[in-house]
Amino acid sequence: MRRLPPVKIIELGERLYQSMSCCRLCPMECEVNRLEGELGNCNSGAEAKVASFNLHFGEEPPLSSGGGSGTIFLSNCSLFCKYCQNYPISQYGTGSVVSNDELKDMMLNLQKRGADNINFVTPDHMLPMILTALGKARQEGLELPIVYNCSGYAKVEIIQQLEGIIDIYLTDMRYNDDNLARQYSGCDRYVFYNRSAVKEMFRQVGELKTDDRELALSGVIVRHLVLPNNISGSAGIFKFLAEEVSPDIYISLMSQYFPAYKAVEDDYLNRRLKRDEFKEAVDAFYNAGLKNGYIQRI
Repeated sequence: MRRLPPVKIIELGERLYQSMSCCRLCPMECEVNRLEGELGNCNSGAEAKVASFNLHFGEEPPLSSGGGSGTIFLSNCSLFCKYCQNYPISQYGTGSVVSNDELKDMMLNLQKRGADNINFVTPDHMLPMILTALGKARQEGLELPIVYNCSGYAKVEIIQQLEGIIDIYLTDMRYNDDNLARQYSGCDRYVFYNRSAVKEMFRQVGELKTDDRELALSGVIVRHLVLPNNISGSAGIFKFLAEEVSPDIYISLMSQYFPAYKAVEDDYLNRRLKRDEFKEAVDAFYNAGLKNGYIQRI
């Protein structure tokens, strides 16, 4: 993949920053003026906010089995998942406001500490600041692959602008049904936005590629968290991926669900996943013709 020059990354960041005067960065399109202190649906203004940055060894093997993934957790989120396992960060906004230079220094610090990549977690609503800082970090010697670790609820025209910038897309596919997405994550037209975004991500970087240490260099990994009572619609998602993206795409099939945040008050979500529910998702994975990925135990 040919990388965009650092100055072009900075220019894109600055253009997107100015667009926050009537913010339509994500499908919510709340059109508030974040530059004048208004907060979007994502509860974010005009500055980046970071909950933590560190080496992380719990990501998928090609991302964190070497020196660790250099994760930067952005505060807040454009989705409102009732069961979010990181809800203090995503829903309550735990974290500290940082300047673009501070964000740049985090990336360079993680590279110096031996990170295998820079992994922006929940980046969509902070994208302008991330890009400006990333361009500056590239100018100062950042060489690592960039991971866009996102919800997958994104506008395709925004994802298109990231070509030549993002090396690895680590994206969620949560639902196969818009009504369930609205009920459990507070968003509209989830299936359309999610599938359009994933198609564009795959067009840009394709199948997962690794180096001789089996660490990721580029490509797409789709995360699919299996929810109780088939709320996640696994079979439909896997069918779409196999038929409309690629049967060779890598999937991270996750059994780690537990009732967190508002899920404890929901009759369909207030329990852990059953073994046979996860087995159904695993069977759907293979029945769709998929073969690459990482399947958690339950």
